Amino acid sequence: MSQSLERGLAVLTSLAAGPQTLDQLAQRLGVHKSTAMRLLRSLEAGRFVRREDVHHYRLGSALFDLAHQALEDLDVRDVARAHLLELNGISGHTVHLATLEDDHVIYIDKVDSKHPVRMYSRIGRRAPVHCTAVGKALVADWPPAQRGQFAEQLAYPKLTANTIDSAARFLAELDRVRDQGYAVDRSEHEDFIHCVAAPIRNHRGETIAAVSLSVPKVLLDFDGLLGLVDDVLRAAGGVSAELGWQPTDKRKET
Repeated sequence: MSQSLERGLAVLTSLAAGPQTLDQLAQRLGVHKSTAMRLLRSLEAGRFVRREDVHHYRLGSALFDLAHQALEDLDVRDVARAHLLELNGISGHTVHLATLEDDHVIYIDKVDSKHPVRMYSRIGRRAPVHCTAVGKALVADWPPAQRGQFAEQLAYPKLTANTIDSAARFLAELDRVRDQGYAVDRSEHEDFIHCVAAPIRNHRGETIAAVSLSVPKVLLDFDGLLGLVDDVLRAAGGVSAELGWQPTDKRKET
């Protein structure tokens, strides 16, 4: 690495801690003030640094533009893959990654169960929103008006005896999901499967995907499934963090 580049990066690293004076930066770099000033002028020309007042410098807008673009370019599948594998390794059960497509969810990645008894699913398969844990997790954080409008347009096919069958019940379920921070499917989509899911958020805090564990009831009862909630939340949180999401205090409590 060239000396100028190394020093320029050192300036940016120093300014990340807060505004600095020319004297402070020169001292941190171990260079004369004239050398530090030349670096600052070059960085200021590229909007990587800006002068806050007569004496202080701080990070400029170009860094934030680059960071934003880098976060926009992240593919949730690529980021999530290691976390899905880790969740599968911890639990031994089927892990799904899903996104919303119109009024259905679509599975965009999957790690198969390590057990001989498995559910049938495949990448690219669509499933209803109202009776899947991933579906509930994907829409629970929407504003009330958007949730209400979406709930009213669903058809609510009754797939099992436990399937939610009305907008009112679906909206009440979404309230529970928002309160607890995760969603469940109590054999609502398939009689012999239950699931738990958590939302994945991008750097703006928007839910863009959901991760779930799907478990045959013969392998684990519902209380046992709930015992894996923290693992699912940890996986979703890890993906969200890599996408740039920083939870608020309220999210940390949930």
